[in-house]
Amino acid sequence: MVKNTGLIGRINSRLIFLPMMAIGFAANAGNQPTGNSQWVDPFIGTGGDGHTFPGAVVPFGMMQLSPDTAALSRGVDPQAEIYKHSAGYHYDDNTITGFSHTHFSGTGHSDLGDLLIMPMTTKANQKPHIEPGSAQNPDSGYRSRFSHNSESASPGYYSVELQDYGIEAELTATARTGMHRYTFSREGEAQVLLDLTASIYNFKNKVIWSDVRVLDNQTLIAYRATNGWAKQRKMFFAIKFSRPFDSVELINQDNTRYRCNGCLTDGAANKPSTIVNSTIQTTAGKAIKVLTHFNQANKSPLLIKVGLSAVSRSNALQNLEQEINHWDFDKVRIDAKNQWDQQLGVVDAKGDATQKRQLYTALYHALQAPSIYQDVNGQYRGVDDEIHQAKGFTNHTLFSLWDTYRALHPLLTYIAPDKVSDMIQSMLMHYQQSYDNMLPIWSFQSHETWTMIGYHAVSVIADAYLKGIRDYDTNLALKAMTDTANSPVYDAINEYKKFGYVPMDKLSESVSITLEYAYDDFAIARMAQAMGQTAISETFFKRALSYRHVFDKEVGFMRGKDSKGQWNPDFDAEEAKLMGPFTEGNSFQYTFYVPHDVAGLIDLIGGDEAFTQRLDLLFSKELSHDKIKEHEDIAGLIGQYAHGNEPSHHIAYLYNYAGKPWKTQQRIRQIMDTLSSDKPDGLAGNDDVGQMSAWYVFSAMGFYPVAPGDLSYALGAPQLPEISLKQSNGKTFTVTAKNLSAKNKYVASVTLNGQPLKRSFIHHNDIVKGGQLKFVMTDKPNKGWGQTTAQRPPSLSHK
Repeated sequence: MVKNTGLIGRINSRLIFLPMMAIGFAANAGNQPTGNSQWVDPFIGTGGDGHTFPGAVVPFGMMQLSPDTAALSRGVDPQAEIYKHSAGYHYDDNTITGFSHTHFSGTGHSDLGDLLIMPMTTKANQKPHIEPGSAQNPDSGYRSRFSHNSESASPGYYSVELQDYGIEAELTATARTGMHRYTFSREGEAQVLLDLTASIYNFKNKVIWSDVRVLDNQTLIAYRATNGWAKQRKMFFAIKFSRPFDSVELINQDNTRYRCNGCLTDGAANKPSTIVNSTIQTTAGKAIKVLTHFNQANKSPLLIKVGLSAVSRSNALQNLEQEINHWDFDKVRIDAKNQWDQQLGVVDAKGDATQKRQLYTALYHALQAPSIYQDVNGQYRGVDDEIHQAKGFTNHTLFSLWDTYRALHPLLTYIAPDKVSDMIQSMLMHYQQSYDNMLPIWSFQSHETWTMIGYHAVSVIADAYLKGIRDYDTNLALKAMTDTANSPVYDAINEYKKFGYVPMDKLSESVSITLEYAYDDFAIARMAQAMGQTAISETFFKRALSYRHVFDKEVGFMRGKDSKGQWNPDFDAEEAKLMGPFTEGNSFQYTFYVPHDVAGLIDLIGGDEAFTQRLDLLFSKELSHDKIKEHEDIAGLIGQYAHGNEPSHHIAYLYNYAGKPWKTQQRIRQIMDTLSSDKPDGLAGNDDVGQMSAWYVFSAMGFYPVAPGDLSYALGAPQLPEISLKQSNGKTFTVTAKNLSAKNKYVASVTLNGQPLKRSFIHHNDIVKGGQLKFVMTDKPNKGWGQTTAQRPPSLSHK
């Protein structure tokens, strides 16, 4: 949904979809290789509301090669069906339409699905399909039935039997290149279809333009530009076959062209033009497909390599030739597995198979994005649509910042710190190339989508800077942060500065925007303070208290207010309406969104006991579906608490700030036991590009970053007996949970490096120094631990 208020348009796109059915199949462990990756199950989260994909990808890879199980179109098919196929794959489907090369993992809205490839076999005199057909009647198109019993996935690898064709399809990948291996069990002719019209979230006129050229009888290059979440998004492809095709058809179904080779002139101009074995080995239009033919297909496996580039066809070829200059599929698979073993190896865990599968799958999800968006020669397409040369960094894309600033980016500072600087420099390049003079809000593949609210890039930068990750232009970073926070054209910032809040008569979702601006301002202030920029820090520390202006003491909740200072007369603390005062949430949830000053919020609500009672009410008061029916993302409910959506993610840890850490321990176990599992529906909502998984990793370790940038972590309770975090400085931080069991969910005592820990939080410095955080677990709450103000996590107004 596009919001146009005369300011920069903001798309809160996840608001427009309907809920989907959850599923409950058992996870398929497949043929897992050895190493930490053996505990990863890429099928977790592919069903339910998880929207992840099980295909072939390396850590932070641009190439994300995966099966697509539907061919749906907006305006034609039910939106609920389209929504649940945001990643292209859904576990409760039983047909595959092909394998495409770009995907989102865990988003509620979608795009991508570039260059669908589908292998087929035909009998003598049988004409191959060039349309996908329907799931209800797979025989009507090129799609194939499949079974989870003949499907396997592990990090960097995917395989499945296409039952209708007797083809074993296998996929693997490098950073920018994908590799297919098709083994045909039947005699006769086989075909490989390249469908440049297929997309995830397809619709009429999705493809702006496309073309394909045959370079030789083993090599093609192609291009397409699409509209969608990203406007005029460009992608180039280089495709090589391991053996020559016997013939090729270039199929042009675009009947709005100036010239139409092969089109009839007797009024039947809608007939597609097809070039077969012609001297003309190229075609272009808005609806292009390629059909390659192979005789005696079963004589040996057919391999296909695909290189991607957002810059040019020649760069796609260069990426392909440099990253896979051979035809050894198993070597590429082993290399991908080794990359995953190395990346996943930063965490060493003890526990049963179910516990490890959940933990390492969450870690696997967290290591996919932001992804590389740069060719091997250093070129990339910028947000200004110009070609740039990266110098001293690797450009990354996919900044789902409203989601990921909360836990994913803080987690990356420990599990992939070498990538964090690249990501920050990528955001600074976005700022310098942006015509709006802003850091990214929700950007991917050289496009700003203006999705969601806040300016949370500042949180990511401040958190990294304060942790000592500073190998970028820090002065430029601070300027980019303040320029973004003072933008005169973005989401009522002028009014926010004037009134101290965003008035509800100036912009919808005004309360949520005010609260998230206030937190972001805190992050800016913290970084400016550390850099000695006193004037800037004082300004933004003052702005960080703006949350007070939308708290109505009469009702005890955050509440909309207009530019005349009048409270919203239609206030309902439980209601979550499209374009109402809150973003994908209600006042019950958003009243707790003051992560940087929880102590100040406790004072507003009336003290520790009143605050604790309000938290208890949040978790116990049933939320009527009628109150949230316009928001499918408000999912995974425990009372009013919605674990399936980010505004709730920090709330269970807030008991610590009121001196009741035992209640946090209770709630974390409740969430873990009821809203997560190692099955395909094991996520309570969209993974949102790794945020849900990052929450799980932190919570399984027993601590969580309530306010990234203050460098403290509120303690919960570990969910595995032992987890060790191996850091880039050579130090290891180990968390153990003695006597942990289903019954023993409470913390009896905690020691840090052998010394009793009386506070209910740890600091970033405790982690990077290495050592051991030891929890002793019990079945009874310790109500005397972490009570005093000094023992509670820090807050802005109570330091």
